[in-house]
Amino acid sequence: MPLLVWDYIQEYENERADILAAVDEVFRSGQLILGPKVEQFERLFAAYHGVSHCIGVDNGTNAIVLGLQALGVKPGDQVITVSNTAAPTVVAIDAVGATPVFVDVREDTYLMDVEEVAVAITDRTRCFLPVHLYGQCVDMAPLLELAAEHGIPVLEDCAQAHGARQHGRVAGSWGAAAAFSFYPTKVLGAYGDGGATITDDDAVAANLRRLRYYGMEDRYYVVATPGHNSRLDEVQAEVLRRKLTRMDRYIDARRAIAARYAERLADTDLVLPSVAPGNEHVYYLYVVRHPEREHILKALESCDISLNVSYRWPVHTMSGFSHLGYGPGALPVTERLADEIFSLPMYPSLSADDQDKVIDALRRTLDTL
Repeated sequence: MPLLVWDYIQEYENERADILAAVDEVFRSGQLILGPKVEQFERLFAAYHGVSHCIGVDNGTNAIVLGLQALGVKPGDQVITVSNTAAPTVVAIDAVGATPVFVDVREDTYLMDVEEVAVAITDRTRCFLPVHLYGQCVDMAPLLELAAEHGIPVLEDCAQAHGARQHGRVAGSWGAAAAFSFYPTKVLGAYGDGGATITDDDAVAANLRRLRYYGMEDRYYVVATPGHNSRLDEVQAEVLRRKLTRMDRYIDARRAIAARYAERLADTDLVLPSVAPGNEHVYYLYVVRHPEREHILKALESCDISLNVSYRWPVHTMSGFSHLGYGPGALPVTERLADEIFSLPMYPSLSADDQDKVIDALRRTLDTL
């Protein structure tokens, strides 16, 4: 069986009894949608982030869609974000009828270059959407200063940053709202799809709850703008509730794996992850960089090690977004990174022997370049 960049199978073997107990408990309860398990998880997840509200939804993309709508983003508005992200970030902006406006990323961290945001603001800008990518946070203090100056809300994309901190403050607690994905490979992953939007604003939270349930407050009666069928189900909520108690342990394991990579690869010409000052990285992905990436990927594949590129195609270069008018060279750092970055295996259950297999194969390959 090939060694993958991420793999939840060993985690499932380790936690199988607890996961199956969660499923059985929900099935025996007779309530599968928006019941007590969702409420319990929402309360605990909000508390973890030090905010008042968590609204569980069906996936991370809709967590962004509903977040944008709850913050008042409408068709024709502009949302400033990055192109070095998973396409769902931008698909969500498009889904509400808004226009994504891209800024470049920093060469060292691969995160939003906040200095470029100020230049990108127009009279149509209605939201900043920073992406806390790979496991660490965008520089939030200057972004929030810009937001306050211009009266523009911030919606954090935290799909890859569960538990990450900046100056001691957890990702998702900075902006007006924050969106999370619980896709199975995430730092906190479900056993299916799931997502959540969190906020400390009572009015935004009330709007989010309506939006995820067709626009209803009472059953069968739409009281506001028609919303969505975007509900987190009870099974996933209970799985997530149980796994939330172990999330800090998962993060510790990821950091230990990252430290071992850093130690064993420090003397190579790979560009290893750079942690921004004040950040506490959770290493959702361990992203490295090399100009001979394609050769390295093929060489490790021959050793039965399957690596991944996150992301090979910047969103602004995809044909589905060609209408936005970004030509080659529009975002030079993002485009350069797309040719060189790739991810090494990173998940809490990665064994030392399997990690050694990756490191040894990588070192052999680098020695031939």
